Amino acid sequence: MEQFFSEDGRAFAVTIVSATPLTVTRTKTAKSDGYSAVQVGHGEKREKLLSKAELGQRKGFANFRKLKEFRMPEEKLGEYKAGDMLDVSQFEVGDKIAVSGVSKGKGFQGVVKRHGFHGGRRSHGQKHSEREPGAIGGSGGRAGGRVAKGIRMAGRMGSDRVTVKNLMVAAIDKENNTILIKGALPGKPGTLLEIRKIS
Repeated sequence: MEQFFSEDGRAFAVTIVSATPLTVTRTKTAKSDGYSAVQVGHGEKREKLLSKAELGQRKGFANFRKLKEFRMPEEKLGEYKAGDMLDVSQFEVGDKIAVSGVSKGKGFQGVVKRHGFHGGRRSHGQKHSEREPGAIGGSGGRAGGRVAKGIRMAGRMGSDRVTVKNLMVAAIDKENNTILIKGALPGKPGTLLEIRKIS
């Protein structure tokens, strides 16, 4: 993240995203595949690390690291054909976008960090209960002597697919395939992100 100054002199935080061009590998139609979508490829992977099925999917193209499909109405499929390149020119400064990615993994965490519990009181004879979850149901409670499904407890936190909506494109560098997006994005440096315009 960096500090960015707008033309009117206001400063705000932006995230710098390297948006390398995508290659359209195929289009899918309701007639042939049961749904309409555009499939794109990104990055590169050594051939020996791909299975025969994956190599077949990439036939006629580079050995892309990642293939991704974007569903869209069939009438818009005519705008894309195999081999087309999609780059940062798809976006303009001021565009409203949604960004999806896998959030940082935080391992096993307690209820205070994971769910925002307040913990126990620090007085009246309570000992070592500062960050404990408290009662979880038990005998004759709302679930009748068992722990109800979905009760919030300690556990593995992070590594979830997160979508942040209503972000804004602050600047675009077409020469270096870089987009500056106002605000924070999910994941760590190097996380693969999906950027979509909000119509």
